[in-house]
Amino acid sequence: MLHAESYDEALTKRAMTRDCLTFTFADPPNELALETGKKLGPITLAYETFGILNAEKDNAILVCHALSGDSHVSGEGGWWSDFIGPNKAIDTNKYFVICANVLGGCAGSTGPSSINPATGKPYAMDFPIITIRDMVAAQARLVEHLGIPKLLAVIGGSMGGMQAIEWAISYPDGVQAVIAIATASGLPPQGIAFDEVGRQAIITDETWQKYKGNYYGKGIPEKGLSVARMIGHITYLSKDSMKEKFGRRLQDKETFEYSFDDAEFQVESYLRYQGNKFTKRFDANSYLYITKAINYFDLSRRFGSTRNAFKNVTATFLVISFTSDWLYPPELSKHVVGALQANGVNVTYVNIESNYGHDAFLLPNDVQENAVEGFLKNQRAKLLGKHDADDEHETAGESTLS
Repeated sequence: MLHAESYDEALTKRAMTRDCLTFTFADPPNELALETGKKLGPITLAYETFGILNAEKDNAILVCHALSGDSHVSGEGGWWSDFIGPNKAIDTNKYFVICANVLGGCAGSTGPSSINPATGKPYAMDFPIITIRDMVAAQARLVEHLGIPKLLAVIGGSMGGMQAIEWAISYPDGVQAVIAIATASGLPPQGIAFDEVGRQAIITDETWQKYKGNYYGKGIPEKGLSVARMIGHITYLSKDSMKEKFGRRLQDKETFEYSFDDAEFQVESYLRYQGNKFTKRFDANSYLYITKAINYFDLSRRFGSTRNAFKNVTATFLVISFTSDWLYPPELSKHVVGALQANGVNVTYVNIESNYGHDAFLLPNDVQENAVEGFLKNQRAKLLGKHDADDEHETAGESTLS
């Protein structure tokens, strides 16, 4: 038998190792029925797993990514590596973490850039409109494929938070707990407006226009996608974070050049860099489809009210917002919390002081990490039958509005 230290080292090594896998389902004639009424299949989801699924298969946590994310959530280069991993807030020594690239994405999952089996060519704009509900339906098929009867938790921020909420609604028996961060039951008109400007930047790009979106193998609408990403980045930051990060400082110069040729201000240089970098890893059509899915997510329209949307929810909720987030401001989270409370759902709310805007949920933050770690520990203890009733009331049964 291994000594304790050797076992811990072996477990840590395994927890840091990611499995890059794909799952294909919905082969005709059993295509996935989409919310629009159309059908799609076959469908491939690219996903990664971290940690070990225990014998009881009750330690699984599904992580849902935001607009530009992918399945690589942890480890070197992972978009939430500070948050997920061995001995971190979501401890892969304890939990089996799953993250899948969403339906409609461009990082291995079926999307507009995938081959349409009917034509042998990329779908392009023949790809059907998809919704958050469709993304979650595909994830549910993956979870079923992995033999997991019930997820311990689903967690996500921004669009990922919408998916987490949708899990509690569409699969109330499939998830014990939901952690919804910097998200909403429906994106406000300001957010929809920014998304539309980004989409128009892509659609009016000369390359996109030339091929009517079927640009695969012919060119990339780099200018339009770059501008869309620049617009997005502005919404992810805050006034204070931009002032702190850039101010009015110039980029590699001391005086104005009075020219349009180069980025004179540091903030201009940053946005151009982010835009150009994005075109190397993301598909413009996926940006169109995914932002549309975000815009269509509206629980009030779908159910008559947000309160009605949660009437069959059984999961325990942790809802987190950030004070400087103007894309998904705290009042949107409070609206979700109020609707959950009206249905008697066990919900904890934490509004975190931060100057980093919407991006705050992706950055190291002790308050967020402690809240999530404690919440998951509580849920795990409850599952194991070791939960103390007094502790439950103190840590998970109260809603804190701040």
